[in-house]
Formats: sequence, C-alpha cells, structure tokens
Amino acid sequence: MEWWRAGIRRFLGRNLKTESRWLAEMQKRIRTPWLDTYFVYTSTLGTHTFFMTLLPAVFFFGYPETGRGIVHVLAFGVYFSSLVKDLICSPRPFAPPVTRLTMGSHHLEYGFPSTHSTNSVSMALYIYSIVHRLRPGPDDVSPSSLSPAVFYVSSILLTLYTFSIVFGRLYCAMHSFTDCFVGVVLGSAIAAAQWAFGDLFEKWLAMPGWTVPLVVIPLGLILVNQHAEPVDDCPCFEDAIAFIAVVMGCGLGKWHGYNWGLDKDTGFFKSRTPGWEGRNMADWSLWLTFAAAKMVVGVAIIFGWRLLAKYVLHATLPPLFRTLARLFTLPHRRFYTPATDYDGSVPEGDGGLRSIPSVIDIPGMMHSSDGGASTALPRYALGLPRGDGASVRGGKLNGSFVGEKTGSVVSTVVVVEEEDDSVKHYDADVLTKVIVYAGIGWLASEFIPVIFELLGWGVLPAARQPFVEM
Repeated sequence: MEWWRAGIRRFLGRNLKTESRWLAEMQKRIRTPWLDTYFVYTSTLGTHTFFMTLLPAVFFFGYPETGRGIVHVLAFGVYFSSLVKDLICSPRPFAPPVTRLTMGSHHLEYGFPSTHSTNSVSMALYIYSIVHRLRPGPDDVSPSSLSPAVFYVSSILLTLYTFSIVFGRLYCAMHSFTDCFVGVVLGSAIAAAQWAFGDLFEKWLAMPGWTVPLVVIPLGLILVNQHAEPVDDCPCFEDAIAFIAVVMGCGLGKWHGYNWGLDKDTGFFKSRTPGWEGRNMADWSLWLTFAAAKMVVGVAIIFGWRLLAKYVLHATLPPLFRTLARLFTLPHRRFYTPATDYDGSVPEGDGGLRSIPSVIDIPGMMHSSDGGASTALPRYALGLPRGDGASVRGGKLNGSFVGEKTGSVVSTVVVVEEEDDSVKHYDADVLTKVIVYAGIGWLASEFIPVIFELLGWGVLPAARQPFVEM
C-alpha cells in the first residue's frame, strides 16, 4: 500500500477506535428488539440491489429518462464509494465494543465510506428533484402537477427514508460517523451532478454518428481497469464492474434507439398498455394482466441472456486469453487467476457471476441469522492483522467474539480464517461481467420495450408527465 493510502488508513483507524466506543455507548442506551428489526430490514432499501430490482419496470412502462437517471446516480455512487473503499481499506467499527447487526454480505466490504448512505442520499435527492419539478407554481393549473399535500408528504417520506438508512448504519454499527458523513457528501455531489448535467448527457447520447460508442465503451473499460486494488480480497470491485457496465448498456441503448428510429423521442412508441384508461374494474384488471405479463416476459429475457452469455463467455474467453497472452502481457488483477494458470473454461461453480441476475435477486440477499448462527466477518473488516491465509471467502471459524441475540437478528461476530488460500476468482469473470451487465442494460432500456411495442402491449405511460423529460 502506498504511503499516502496507509497514512489515511492509519488516521481513520485511530479515529475509528474512538467512534467505536461512541457507537457502543449509543447502542447500550437506545437498542430495542423492535429497532433492531426495523433498522436491519430497512437497510435493504439502501442497497443498489433494491433499486436495480425496480429499474426494468421504469423502462418497461415508458420512463426511460428517469431510468437512466437512476442508473447514473446509483452507478457512480457504487463505483466511487467502492473505489475509495478499496483504495483506503479502512475497517468497519470494531466488534467488540460494538455489536454489529447485518443482513446480506455487506459486512465483507471495507467500511469507508458508507455506500448505503451514498445511495440513499443520491436517490432521495434525485427523486426530490423530480417531485420538485412537478410542484405547481402560483398560476400552474396543469393536471399533471402535484398537489401541495402530495408534495409535502413526498418530501417527508424521502426525509424519513434517508434518516432510516443513514442513522440505521450507525445503529447497526456497520459504519462510523465519519463513514456516513463522507457517504452523505458523496451522494449529495452525485445527485447535484445529475441535476446539473443530466439533460445535457441525454442530448449527447442522441448524437448521430459513432462518437457515443467510441467514447462510452473505452471510458467504461478504463474505469473498470483502473479501479483500485485492495489489500485483501473484497467484493466491492464486482459491484463496480456491474454498474459501470449497466451505464454502458443503457447509454448505447439510447444512442442506438434514437439513431435507428427505435426511441420514444423518434415517435416509435405509440401504444399504451391495454386498460390504461382505468375507467372501470375491467380496465384495471386488463392493465394489471398486461403489466404482469410484461414483467414476467422482460425478466425471463434478462434471465435467458445472463445464463446464455455466462455459459458462452466462460467457455470462450479463457482460451482466447491464453492465445493473447502469448503475444503480449494481459492486464491482471490481484485475487483473479489468469487463464494461463488453469485449463479449459472457467471451472464450474466458480467465478463471480451468479446464476440469478442482480436485478431480481434481492430475496436471496435478505436473510437473518437465528438460533446459534453467527455473522462471519473477515479479519480485515474487524481491523485485525491479516493472518496467514486470511480471506473473505471463509473456511474454519476462529476467535469468536461476544455476541447477543435480539429478536430475530443475531449479532454474534466471528473471525474467519481459511485453511485453503486458493483464489476463487478468474480473469474471465471481469470481461464476462462487463458484457453480461452491459447486455442487461441494453435489453432493459431498448430491446425489451421495442418487443412490447411490436406485440401491442404498450410502453408509453398512461399520461405524459413532465418528469419523464429529465
């Protein structure tokens, strides 16, 4: 680790000792079973997986500009927060004295800054900018404007949402005050950038010629290649790959759709989902039927693409990499086994790409331990020295800390040591993820809506709203 990275990490580590005591004292004073359950489960609303679950529907029902805006604030929030995490490698609050409450695999990442805080603040501010545009002026009588009551209720809900996520990271002792503060600042900056430059970027994506793909593709690959490498294996990089690739796919989808006449702004989409009038129960039933069919078919296409692309790429990329390695030195990332070190395709069952797309896999991420179960944490996440063979991937349990069970959430923390220090990542995983997730972005933003229009299932919203022009 470079001297300046190590210096920042030492500073944060010293500060973390003090903040861990503060958090432990706060937990002693305010923790209750109900609050434990509330903050642990609401933490899922601050994950990029939660938002990605909603994204296909935004495109399927005629709000592509809003969908790309959500992709941008989430992608750059995840990318820059994960970049700083892997760059600084600062641990999470020390346990003990704190008691961590968690669900999913976020505890396997470094602590600084808080990605939850970044995502929740950027999304809340982005949605507020949409709501604010719909707020009627003194002389505005447009039927599409929000009533003052709806505007104020929306603002209150966004504030409550942001507080629940950010304060929840402190309550659950998953982040320090410094982690959350920097996450809030980063999320605010990203939302401000989207607000200031979002419309200009939309116009740029519609440029004729090949400028857009010649900029988007190399820039995306550079961001993937230049992501910081951590001291220990950390899953942050995989999330960064996925989101940068989705941005690439959505951007190329807008460029291709506009220039080939398959975009909303070119007048290609003319139909609405049957039953959109909503005049009676028959209309509502018809609309719900087609809406469900659109979601099922759209998700099935994404499933099929991911499974097929993963199979093909894992079979074809390793031999291609081995051939290219004879001609020149290929980029290599720590913790990723090069194709020259294994035979054939990527070993079955290994690699960083799961079978279920992240846009629909949130139920698999939601679980809480009960009984005698514990939350396994790598040594680096606890701020401990990395022993021989220590790894995120896990193995035998060693050095269990004091924990407790509150309600349905178990907060026992253990250190994970690994008997076998074998690497579980492969070089083909990186390019595989880029291609697969870029494909998902393109499918969701262009291909699938075009299919729905051709089938007569409708894509345009029931009534054109001002915020879809963002």
